[in-house]
This record gives sequence, structure tokens and C-alpha cells, in this order.
Amino acid sequence: MNYPGYDWKTQAVSDLTAVDAPSRIVAGGLTTCYGICSCLCCAFLTVMVKDVRKSLRLGIYLFAAMNGISAIGYALFPLTGSGYDGSVPSYIHLYIVTTVVVLLSIASLIVTAVGSFHDHRKLLGILAILALAAMFFGAVGSIVLPKEIFGIVERFSTYSAVIFTGILGVYGCLELSKASGSAGA
Repeated sequence: MNYPGYDWKTQAVSDLTAVDAPSRIVAGGLTTCYGICSCLCCAFLTVMVKDVRKSLRLGIYLFAAMNGISAIGYALFPLTGSGYDGSVPSYIHLYIVTTVVVLLSIASLIVTAVGSFHDHRKLLGILAILALAAMFFGAVGSIVLPKEIFGIVERFSTYSAVIFTGILGVYGCLELSKASGSAGA
């Protein structure tokens, strides 16, 4: 609606917040709100997981770090609509922020899954593995599948972290309600 001609099936999500995108103000505002909320959710969660195994706690800490770096890094160093243009902000966006976010995403999901299984929280472990699988499908699919569906496939990578942040938020609320229930008993 705010980006005439945008084709979600072929274009990346980040095109909506590109420096020269007509939707930059609206999409950038929504992205900023999401970044703040996801960072608050992860910060809340890091406080709530003090009674879980160290490996699960580490996975959640890594995921929180990934969310913070993603929110700050992509806001400070947006791409242009043409993608990588050789400028310093484009270089930092694509090669530094994205590399750190991808590595932290992978590490956090693996560590969270392992820690969840060790801590007898199998559902959380399974959901972490599904998020990781969606992330890999999006990354590999955007390279090997036809460009006509690039935008669709790329969203698997992008939104797997978004959905898993929501899952962790629900998990944190459940932990809080358990703690409140046992404190009142």
C-alpha cells in the first residue's frame, strides 16, 4: 500500500525499509516498534530463565543478543532499494550486521533446542528446531529456487526469528505464571 509496485513474491522484506523506498517511513516505524518490543521481550525473558539449565539460559541470552543487534544494526545501516551499493552503510548492513545476526540466530536456536531437551522442555526444543529449519529453508531456497518466488522463500528466514521471539515471549509468560502460582501456594 505504501510502496507502489512492490511485489512481495519476488522482493525482499528489507526492500520496504530501504533508504529510497517510498514505504520507508511507515515500514521503518513499524520495524522500530517491533525491534523495541522484541528486545523488551527478550530482556524480560533473560530475567525469567534464572531457574533453567545453563545451556537453555545461554541459548536465550544468545537469541536476545541477536534481537538487539538486529534491531540496532539494521536501523543504523539500511540498504538502498538496489541492495548492496558499495557504500559503507551497505557493507556494514550486509557483511557485518547480517553475518552476526545469522550466526547468533543459528547458535541460539541450536543451543536453545539442546538446552530445552536437557531441561525436559521438549516442545520448546522442537519449536527451536522448526525455527532453525525454516531459517535454513529460506536461506537455501532464496538461492536455489526461481527468482519469481524469492520474496516468499526469503520470508521463511526473516519471519522464523520473529515467530520464535513470540514463542519465547509466551514461554516467559508461562514461566512467570508458574512462578506466581508456586509462590502463592
